[in-house]
Amino acid sequence: MPLEWFPLNKPSVGDYFHMAYNVITPFLLLKLIERSPTSLPRSAVYVCIITFVMGASIHLVGDSINHRLILSGYQLHLSVRENPIIKDLKPASLIDSFELLYYYDEHLGHSMWYVPFFLILFLYFTGCFTQVKDEKMPYSGWLLLGPSAVYYWYLITEGQIFVLYVFTFFAMVATVMRQRRMGFVLDSNGRFLFYNFIITLGLVLVWVAYLWNDKVLRKKYPGIIYVPEPWSFYTLHIKGS
Repeated sequence: MPLEWFPLNKPSVGDYFHMAYNVITPFLLLKLIERSPTSLPRSAVYVCIITFVMGASIHLVGDSINHRLILSGYQLHLSVRENPIIKDLKPASLIDSFELLYYYDEHLGHSMWYVPFFLILFLYFTGCFTQVKDEKMPYSGWLLLGPSAVYYWYLITEGQIFVLYVFTFFAMVATVMRQRRMGFVLDSNGRFLFYNFIITLGLVLVWVAYLWNDKVLRKKYPGIIYVPEPWSFYTLHIKGS
């Protein structure tokens, strides 16, 4: 959107969508919990939803400022202290403030956001089983599968939650195997969620393989788990060109 419509000192379109997300998604998660046969104590449900909203709100603020920094020349493929626009800040203690903002956005906010999110999804998944062998997923489900898998791919890569996602997926696979031994199969809702996770895993693996030999991103994301963020790829390979 043109900056004249949404100047940098005002919330952007993305910020308003994120605010709506922080209201709508907790409501939908509560509805999913209501349909789950695995009931949680009411106090545990409250803590999950409150933690989710707090984490998503922290990320909203950090993401909003991050967006404005990118427009000002901030490069996400570099660390905070390596960024040219950060190096020249005076006094130098301001750099610590930006590192704190990055920590709240990328680490604390993401953990408080995604752990309750995937926990509630898994609890909902445990109730998506039936003894009807020939239940088919509707065409609308097949049509939504692609966009939904791309959305989950973005959550995993940009949120840096691959480990949490894999643990959730393994728990879903174990649940499917256990239910099959008891004579139950996934219903259409369960298949949609399960296929979603499978396709998303494939997309993440293709993404990692494509950027496997990128030396700059390798430096930004060291360690055994190497899953680059799309926004870092954008500032490194797309924005400059």
